[in-house]
This record gives sequence, C-alpha cells and structure tokens, in this order.
Amino acid sequence: QVQLVESGGDLVHPGGSLRLSCAASGRILSIYVMGWYRQAPGKQRELVAQMSSSGTMTYPDSMKGRFTISRDNAKKATYLQMNSLKPEDTAVYYCYAIATLVGGQGANNYWGQGTQVTVSS
Repeated sequence: QVQLVESGGDLVHPGGSLRLSCAASGRILSIYVMGWYRQAPGKQRELVAQMSSSGTMTYPDSMKGRFTISRDNAKKATYLQMNSLKPEDTAVYYCYAIATLVGGQGANNYWGQGTQVTVSS
C-alpha cells in the first residue's frame, strides 16, 4: 500500500497564503502522478493541480494563477502553494498519487486523508 500524509492546512484570512505538503511512503516502485483535489461542503471533489514524474503540470482553468504545484521525486513528496486565498477556496484538500508498488501489478490511485483549509475573516 501507499500512505499519503498531508499537512499544512489551516485557517487563513482572505488574501493570505498557505503551502500544503504531501509525503508518500510504502513499498513504492514508481509514482507517475501526484496531485491535489479539494472538496467543499456539499460539492463534488475537484482537481486543483497535478504533476507527472517528468514535470508536466496540469491545472484546471479555474485554478490557474493562484495555485502552484511542485514535486520532489526523491522525497516522494508534492507541495501546493496557494496564494490570494478566497473564502470559496475553503475545502478539504486531498493529496493523491498514481503509483505502482514493488511486486505489484499495474498502477493504482491512492488518496490521503485530507487537510482542512479554511479561508475566513
């Protein structure tokens, strides 16, 4: 199995910034994609950003400009820098990874437990 542990969620004022971190552990052979989704109360989970092992970044149009994803392949970690935060960014942010395990067959999706980001004055 792959364990993904997020950190960095907090209460922040509108206009503020936060940096989320996610570290993967387990008998990991390769991580192809790492990224972030978020889910606000009463809404569907939505993609925030993702990054391939080769460095290709993907952002939905709604997330471009204020969110920046980065990745440290050696540490099996990904980070999400969030700037100019708005109340509508309030959500639980989930780290995910598409990875293969040592001795495993094929790639699977793995999810973290989520970290709460609240943007409020």
